[in-house]
Amino acid sequence: MTHLLELLVQTAARFGLNYGFLLDAYQRASLVNGALTSIALCAVTIVGSLAAGLLLASMLTSGRVWIARPARVFIEVTRNTPTLVQLYCAFLVLNMLLTQAIGTANPLTPFAWVVIVISLHKGAFHAEALRAGIEAVPAVTLEAASSLAFNSRQLLWNVQLPLALRFALPSLINNLIDLVKMTAVASAIAVGDITYASIMIWTQSDNVLELMILLLAFFGLLSFIVNCAGRALEARLRMPGYGH
Repeated sequence: MTHLLELLVQTAARFGLNYGFLLDAYQRASLVNGALTSIALCAVTIVGSLAAGLLLASMLTSGRVWIARPARVFIEVTRNTPTLVQLYCAFLVLNMLLTQAIGTANPLTPFAWVVIVISLHKGAFHAEALRAGIEAVPAVTLEAASSLAFNSRQLLWNVQLPLALRFALPSLINNLIDLVKMTAVASAIAVGDITYASIMIWTQSDNVLELMILLLAFFGLLSFIVNCAGRALEARLRMPGYGH
């Protein structure tokens, strides 16, 4: 492994790129741990954002104003404010108030705050995609389900949402790709992701260009994996007669 790294460092040096930090065990471990943290952050926020989006979409299409109105207000506020500002407000304000209220027993770490903020932020976008999908379900399909004595809840969970997911999947995958890139804001509150690890390395060495290339490649690869998984899921869930 060390020999391979040395070979890669020497090859990069021929192009004027200094990746010598990869030969330092501490900096290499810091970068690897940062990459694993970023992957974990992506995995958890993908699940959290989809759950939030599903809940908000259900509220929007509930037909009850007292349920739909708060969801609409939340979505508009969330979509129209920057993620970084939301993260700062959550971590520097809400977290401080929570710490003052319960003391050092505050269970929410910086990692948890990033998960909450990004999940809710992208959940708002998922909700709009799912809402559009729910409203795109043909009326004849709903009439057929109603003739089987489905109540409104059964209609939503057994008919509308499964079809809405298929209609909304391209938009959801696009949102998830954006979510992967968005996790880089975690470094703003010192979460030890790959971006934060890179910043710590380039503050000690003059290799900003090399680390930026590494970051671009890392997030590009993660986004590509999410895109491929989404396309495979879209092909698997495709139904004849829908979406064509």
